[in-house]
Amino acid sequence: MKKQLTFILMCLACAMVSAQWQSKYEAEMLIDGNDTLRYRIMYPKNFKEDGNYPVVLFLHGAGERGNDNEKQLWNGGKLFATDYLQERYPAIVIFPQCPRDSYWASVDVDRSSYPINLDFKYNQGPTKPLEMVMDLLESTIEEPYTKDDQVYLMGLSMGGMGTFELLSRKPETFAAAIPICGGGESESVSVYAKNTPLWVFHGAQDNVVHPLQSVEMVSALLKAGVHPKFTIYDFANHNSWDPAFAEPDLLPWLFSHKKKTTSE
Repeated sequence: MKKQLTFILMCLACAMVSAQWQSKYEAEMLIDGNDTLRYRIMYPKNFKEDGNYPVVLFLHGAGERGNDNEKQLWNGGKLFATDYLQERYPAIVIFPQCPRDSYWASVDVDRSSYPINLDFKYNQGPTKPLEMVMDLLESTIEEPYTKDDQVYLMGLSMGGMGTFELLSRKPETFAAAIPICGGGESESVSVYAKNTPLWVFHGAQDNVVHPLQSVEMVSALLKAGVHPKFTIYDFANHNSWDPAFAEPDLLPWLFSHKKKTTSE
C-alpha cells in the first residue's frame, strides 16, 4: 500500500511540474470566417508592453494535429519554458496547432510505403492553416514590443516541411530557422538562401521522412552559394528532434542571429 501511495504521489508531482511549464503558454484562437487556428503563446517573464522581444514561431509535427490546443506543446514546448531559458532568452514563443484534416505544407503525402513519398506543390498556394499562421505572425511582428529583426522559425517533421515552405513564402522575415526531419521544394531555396541562416537536422535512420529530403534541401542551399549548418545523427530515427533539442548550442545559435538590413 505504501509503495502504491508513493507511486501515486510521484505521478502527481510529475503532472504538477508538467502543468507548471505548460501553463506559461496562454491558449488563444485566431478566427477567419469558418476557419479557426488555435495556438499557444508564451510571453517573457515580467513582460512589458514597452519592452522589445524576439519572436519564435514553432511548427509541430503531424501527430500533434487536432483542436485541443495542447498537443502542439508536446515536442519543443518545454525547450523554451524553463526558468533558466526564459531568463537567458526572453522571447515571445508561438505554437500554433494544425487541424487534424490539414497540413502545414502544400504537399501530397503517400503513406502506402515507408519512408513516405512526398510531392510538394508550392504553386498551389499555402494551406489554410499556414496562411493563418502567416497572418498571426504578421500581426505579432507589428506589435511595438517585438523585434522584427529577431524573428525565428523552427519546425519538426510536418513542421519541418512547413518551415521550408514558410521561408519561401516570407523570405524577408526570419533571422534564422531550424527545420528538423523535414523536406521541401529544393527549387524554392534561392529566394531566402542568402537572407536566412539555417541549421538543418535529420536522423540517418529515419523511416518516416527519408533523410535525403533534408540532404536535397541542404544541397540546394549549397548550390545557392550559402553554407547552412547540417547535423545528421547516425543513431536517430524519426525523432531526431530529441537530440537536436539537447544540442547545447541550439538556442545560443538561434538567438545570435539578427536579420540583415538591405544596407548590410
